[in-house]
Amino acid sequence: MSYKKLEIWNLAKEASIEIHKITIRHLPKFEFYETGSQIRRSSKSVRANIVEGYGRRRYKREFIRFLIFALSSNDETLDHLETLYETESLKDKELFEKTKTKVELLGKKLNVFIQSVEKHHRT
Repeated sequence: MSYKKLEIWNLAKEASIEIHKITIRHLPKFEFYETGSQIRRSSKSVRANIVEGYGRRRYKREFIRFLIFALSSNDETLDHLETLYETESLKDKELFEKTKTKVELLGKKLNVFIQSVEKHHRT
């Protein structure tokens, strides 16, 4: 099995692409280098940590450690997204809500996946 078959990775991929496009198309130019840069990095970190953890899945603690990094980066992404909306740098409410819902769903699924690995993955 490949990490590309993991639902959490696919959702993280979609979210990182959407966020990248938002920062290019919907933010003021100054935000491209400010919060725009930070949210791009944190959203891409989610998927990268899932991949790195998956590569270490034989070692349960390492796998969980990287999944927790992914969850933390997802939380950071959500905070940046909310900040962009609250400061009115991102003005499109519908786009904000759609993206926020996807990032929140990813966080929930990451939590469930972590719990599953903790219970069922061999040591």
